[in-house]
Amino acid sequence: MLTTRIRRRRAVALATATVLAGLTAPALTASTATATPAAAPASYGSADYDPAYYEAAAGKTGEALKDALHTIISDQTKLSYSAVWDALKTTDEDPADSGNVILLYSGISRSKSLNGGNTGDWNREHVWAKSHGGFGTSIGPGTDIHHLRPSDVRVNSVRGNKDFDNGGSAFTDSGGSLTDSDSFEPRDAVKGDVARMIFYMAVRYEGTDGWPDLEVNGQVNNGSTPYMGKLSVLKDWHQQDPPDAFEQRRNDVIHESFQHNRNPFIDHPEWVESIW
Repeated sequence: MLTTRIRRRRAVALATATVLAGLTAPALTASTATATPAAAPASYGSADYDPAYYEAAAGKTGEALKDALHTIISDQTKLSYSAVWDALKTTDEDPADSGNVILLYSGISRSKSLNGGNTGDWNREHVWAKSHGGFGTSIGPGTDIHHLRPSDVRVNSVRGNKDFDNGGSAFTDSGGSLTDSDSFEPRDAVKGDVARMIFYMAVRYEGTDGWPDLEVNGQVNNGSTPYMGKLSVLKDWHQQDPPDAFEQRRNDVIHESFQHNRNPFIDHPEWVESIW
């Protein structure tokens, strides 16, 4: 639930919508993708934040915009890996059942208490595979909940550390996700979510704070290098599946209650094309 303070920010944002010229996000083309199995009502997400949060990015494009956003979102509170469990129970709560979380790749609503490592449990999926750069589960990129999501244990294993691309076959509890020997394709309803998490990581972690410089590239089979593909496909997914209420609320909750930073590509989808 949003706090009183963030509700006040809604009023401020509405009253000052024209203050920062050039920062109003144009609507993306609506996706024809299948709806999330436990879809939130339209009012569930708010995308409420003080517009001044992005003031340093105003008027910038390309590398200058990427650098400005890196500085903005690097001001964050870092979580321990154990604290991620409780954080995900809040950020990914099923809007139709407060005792459950929505699993990213399968869309299944599962009890919050079934977190662990056994079949039937959900665990902490690193959307930017932790082996791509070797950051593991250390505090920093390994615990950044902007790219950590609940996932069925078996589905998480199927995804492994594969890059993202179109194609493949369905599997048990896939929920519409597909995989082949070298890539993974998430279900339609979260394709854009996945892309925006990857873009966030590529901007947040630039090799300046002891962690590898994470970058999106145009290939799969990136292995242990600090790269994640496939850029052209991720950009397509970003366009096909714009931010929805669930994703916007998640961004708000992370900002307000946990890390105190935001994923700029949820707030301003147009910045993806400006940078990449």
